[in-house]
Amino acid sequence: MAASNRNQTFRICFIGLMAAIACVSNYVSIPFFASRFHIGNAVCVLCGLLLGPAAGFLSAAIGNGLFDIVGGYGLEFIITFINKGAIALVAGLIAQKAIRKETLESPDRVRIVIASVLGALTYTALYLLKSYIQARYITGLSFDDVINVDGTVISGIKTIMYTKGIASLTNAAFAFIVAPILYGALRPALKHAGLFEKL
Repeated sequence: MAASNRNQTFRICFIGLMAAIACVSNYVSIPFFASRFHIGNAVCVLCGLLLGPAAGFLSAAIGNGLFDIVGGYGLEFIITFINKGAIALVAGLIAQKAIRKETLESPDRVRIVIASVLGALTYTALYLLKSYIQARYITGLSFDDVINVDGTVISGIKTIMYTKGIASLTNAAFAFIVAPILYGALRPALKHAGLFEKL
């Protein structure tokens, strides 16, 4: 009973640790087109691979939601909570059969890569949907660019979706390349320390 409680405590602490890493990872970014390039999505995928779907969702969602709250994004944190958590949820669900195995074989490694790709692309789809809804129904933009009488150009939905799509797909590619590598490095270290089984 005491060992079970210790494992549960460790798991809760690890969820908190991954949430903190997910939050801080968003500060490592550079402007990129109409968005920014960052390592946050890779950490969200890693949350799903290390903790599984439910706990991974919590750590990614809480960490990124906190980033929005601290960054002053207001109620946007609710959308971020869902969208970033979805990355870990999808990655964790797909990789679940592989990540708990004692030894990873080739099919398991392929499953982890596929889980990473689909987890990262889930966010791209949700992010572009959110961007479209904001541009079309909240900002009221037209589909094509509009040139004002004074010569200034107001970006239309097509331009916004294109630039945000490039940035989001770049972040997704970084996430599904880096997350499996990080998982492959962390898994044996956690197993060696006797911590992997407690996750």
